[in-house]
Amino acid sequence: MNVFNAEFLRRREVNGRVWTGFVVLLAILCGLLIARLPLLWAVGLVGGTAVALLTLINPLVGLFVTLLVAPWGALENIVRGPAALDSGQLLLLFTLAVWLGRGLAYRRIFLPRTFLNVPLALFIFVAALSLLNAPSFSYGFRELIKWLQITAVMLLVVDLSVNRSPITDHRSRFMFYVLTILLLAGLSQAIIGIWQFGLRGDGPEHFLVLGRFYRAYGTFEQPNPYAGYMNLTALLAVGAFLGLIATLWQQVASGRWQVAGAHPVTLSPPHLLTLSLFTGITAVLCTLAVLFSWSRGAWLSLAVGGAVMVLFWPKKLWQGVTLLLLAGLLFWGGVRIGVVPASITERITSFSEDLRFGDVRGVDINDANYAVLERLAHWQAALDMAREHIWLGVGFGNYEPAYADYALINWPYPLGHAHNYYLNILAETGVLGLLAYGVLWTAVFFQTIRQLRQLDWPLRGIALGLLGAWTAVTVHHLVDKLYVNNVYIHLGVMLGLLQLLEYERRANSTKEGLNRMPVIR
Repeated sequence: MNVFNAEFLRRREVNGRVWTGFVVLLAILCGLLIARLPLLWAVGLVGGTAVALLTLINPLVGLFVTLLVAPWGALENIVRGPAALDSGQLLLLFTLAVWLGRGLAYRRIFLPRTFLNVPLALFIFVAALSLLNAPSFSYGFRELIKWLQITAVMLLVVDLSVNRSPITDHRSRFMFYVLTILLLAGLSQAIIGIWQFGLRGDGPEHFLVLGRFYRAYGTFEQPNPYAGYMNLTALLAVGAFLGLIATLWQQVASGRWQVAGAHPVTLSPPHLLTLSLFTGITAVLCTLAVLFSWSRGAWLSLAVGGAVMVLFWPKKLWQGVTLLLLAGLLFWGGVRIGVVPASITERITSFSEDLRFGDVRGVDINDANYAVLERLAHWQAALDMAREHIWLGVGFGNYEPAYADYALINWPYPLGHAHNYYLNILAETGVLGLLAYGVLWTAVFFQTIRQLRQLDWPLRGIALGLLGAWTAVTVHHLVDKLYVNNVYIHLGVMLGLLQLLEYERRANSTKEGLNRMPVIR
């Protein structure tokens, strides 16, 4: 037996030396190859290799890099031409492949049960069903893939947390990791937008505002979807900041430095202060990016999202209503005394023109009403599609291929979507699809509000920020479509974060139930 062990150890040592030599030789060859490449290609190769290796170790790294790179998809399509997959999509697919591969390697494929599994599956099923008679299956398949990715990313986030450790302490820390990567991704785009608005000094002529500034658009190439994306980060950062500040205040008052929860996470004062400073800076910069986008839809979405957060900030509804009334009075007073610039108030009040319905056939077109009439013409086309295909629409993602059959004479060219996502869904998936979509977002709002009533700070602050983000998306979809340029990947991670909060809510409920059980003596 001892001879066998000695021989086994000797062979393992020899094999280890062989593999070490192979790795060293491979590193030398790669170094020589990199030395012959142009600098940009060399940096990309080294960086890509590092990201791939770190993703193999921890898929969360791949998800973080995906969130950073994903918003660059629109710019990539302009620089190198349209492509089936951009860098963000490739990184996401690699990350998901690593996640599934790890599960296969350990003979464990775990699909977490979440509150949104059934609503998501229902909407995807109806959307897929609508493609049976669609004019273009490729358009529909691309749109369907987005929702499959949203679902996969949500499950990935939950799985990485649950199987990282069953201990609530670690899961709570993991939530802050996910929160941080979401905010960092949004912050990178906010910095680009602020630079475009006030520091670059030039830009597309039609983005010029106030005579000297250029609307912020980041790497989205369009201000409106960029601003919608910025709203997600701004409102989430505001909620997280409020939660951390409330926690800091409670801990200073009580003298205990730990996060409330079923299994408290110990956070030192420097950690709390650092997180508070980071979330506060992110909230300010992302809010500025929304303002600098000069997008009326995003401004309204930000305002309504913020109002809903004020309403649900206190646990007692009457207190929230009081705060909301005070905030409304302060804004009204600011407008009356001129604190709020007239250019901003005029921009906001003109938003009502974008939401009015009407028949635009025969209406005189000029520079002043062109944008509004164009949107109304596409709304009319969407309604006509829905009338002829009432139950399942013209096919998910098929608004553009079907548009030619419903276009008004003066508006022959499609915009890609109806610029009202609810009409777009109605046109593409019919009444059944619109109902399924409504069920999905009703479930999201219900889950978030339930968490707000049962979670403690600072996790309650994350839920508050998510509620503001969901509200902003809901309002912005009245005039635009935000499932573009990989924004849906960001939304998938946010839905995953929502499910992690649900685990904490259940843990708190279980603890409270045990505490209320009578003690048998």
